[in-house]
Amino acid sequence: MNKDRLYVDIHVLQTVPPSCVNRDDTCSPKTAVYGGVTRARVSSQSWKKAMRDMFPDLFPAEELGYRTKKIVSLLAEELSKAGVEGDPVSSATAILTAAGLKIKNADVGTDALFFISRAQAKAMAALAVHNPGLLATNPTSQAIKELKFALQQNPGIDIALFGRMVADDPSLNTDACAQVAHAISTHRVSNEYDYFTAVDDLAPEDNAGAAHIGTVEFNSSTLYRYGTLAVHALKAQLAEDTAAAVLGFVRAFITSMPTGKQNTFANRTLPDAVMVALRQDQPINLVGAFERPIIAGDEGYVTRSLKALSAHAQRLYGEYAGAPAKAFIIGEGLKDLGEELPFGSMLEAMNGALHDMGAV
Repeated sequence: MNKDRLYVDIHVLQTVPPSCVNRDDTCSPKTAVYGGVTRARVSSQSWKKAMRDMFPDLFPAEELGYRTKKIVSLLAEELSKAGVEGDPVSSATAILTAAGLKIKNADVGTDALFFISRAQAKAMAALAVHNPGLLATNPTSQAIKELKFALQQNPGIDIALFGRMVADDPSLNTDACAQVAHAISTHRVSNEYDYFTAVDDLAPEDNAGAAHIGTVEFNSSTLYRYGTLAVHALKAQLAEDTAAAVLGFVRAFITSMPTGKQNTFANRTLPDAVMVALRQDQPINLVGAFERPIIAGDEGYVTRSLKALSAHAQRLYGEYAGAPAKAFIIGEGLKDLGEELPFGSMLEAMNGALHDMGAV
């Protein structure tokens, strides 16, 4: 056990009714084969996007980043605010090129999405004010070094959580402090089809046919969702903002829902049960509890999934890793694994535990 490390593991069991939360390239609900059977699946990218969409309600706007190709216009705006002379778009293009990014053109921006915080854009604008040489055709190596430094410091909370990859210049990469697994059903699923028609409200009375006919594919499932956060790594990037970032991540992970086909299915649910575990050794994904698919029976999937998760966790604790330093439970069925609390009280208790353990 390394007391300089702290991981927050989040385990969620969540039932989703008929829905198409996350589609593949054929517009079918995503699936995966696990334990030899087909499972419902929601990709980690889909759920992380849902979390990021919640972040503006959880964090100040200036502490968040933008995932965009329009980086030239973003920096140009900050250059104008800072009073940099000359055409801000041309200046922004020159600065970003010097920093190592490939700018396709001023309107399009970068070839790939770039994750940048408002603080980083402001830092580059401040450099341009104090060092006009950055706008030269061939800026000095020291100026380039300062630009790269500005692009690495003060990441947005979401950049620190989810990381940044820059294929053009790997020195600008930011390691992610959080990992989110693909959510999968604890049981076998078979996709179904909804046949629907639409009637033209202004069609003549002698026209009884439908104006539109279609199908939409869906399934329903009890999902196991897992995410983990390296608090010690987050602290190295965010310092005093760490506690707020951890609690915001936990809140968003538990309460978010991807928006795929929500108008059709109204599938916005909350978890049936949650376990948040604080570990000082390593993260532990408990998906192995469902390698043997759950059979519903008269109890449905949730009750049997809870029993399987609890038994699997206790077995791993006894045979391998030991129990977490602290664990909090929301909902019934997992009370043998930690302290059972309602959601708001759990966040408060978790905040206290993070401070007591010196993690934030």
